[in-house]
Amino acid sequence: MNDEALLRYSRQIMLDAIDIEGQERLLAGHALVVGAGGLGSPVALYLAAAGMGRLTLADDDEVELSNLQRQIAHGMADIGRPKAESARDAALALNPDCEIVALTSRLDGEALRAAVAQADVVLDCTDRFSSRYAVNAACRHAGVPLVSGAAIRFSGQLAVFDPRDPQAPCYGCLYPPGEGGDEELRCAENGVVAPLVGLIGCFQALEAIKLVSGAGNVHRGLSTFDGLTGQWRHFKVPRDPECPVCHG
Repeated sequence: MNDEALLRYSRQIMLDAIDIEGQERLLAGHALVVGAGGLGSPVALYLAAAGMGRLTLADDDEVELSNLQRQIAHGMADIGRPKAESARDAALALNPDCEIVALTSRLDGEALRAAVAQADVVLDCTDRFSSRYAVNAACRHAGVPLVSGAAIRFSGQLAVFDPRDPQAPCYGCLYPPGEGGDEELRCAENGVVAPLVGLIGCFQALEAIKLVSGAGNVHRGLSTFDGLTGQWRHFKVPRDPECPVCHG
């Protein structure tokens, strides 16, 4: 790191859990962020600001006026632009030294598997069960940690699934395929209070920074947040011996 980088990241380098070595790991790290909306916005901004060396932002949607209530990486001038490109530009405005690739086509199939395999950590910021299952399967196949977040109405949740741990569950253990429905998670049909996505997205970014830098202990289990009461709850998530992803 040069003097400018030492100054930029000085408040993180001061932390014993990160220090110079952890910051250097961040600068060499690569995070794949799937979804550049409500969750993906704070994820992209904070990871870039914190010095994640490379970000890949994947989203095939375009910015709409109704997004601006909560998707803070986008502004009025971005309406009609691809979200991945808008979020890339917002993150680069914070840290031009971060290498950011914007993928504006739907990331699935072999393209998804290839993108996951190149990353050190994947952050699922999507709002559909079908996308979550696909990202989870790709992460299990490639052995890449997955940080999963969700936010709807006043309720949020976060879980980290690390396939490098043979005892760790996957997203399919938590939500077995066939038991969910896209309508349960989509803000367009259910609504969401604006700061909630920021809270969960920041939680996701924190876990990604810990995973790449080596700081602290990785989150285990499922954490849920009730925005109406301000209460957090934590649940253990065992590995399902019948999970078709883990044991298929």
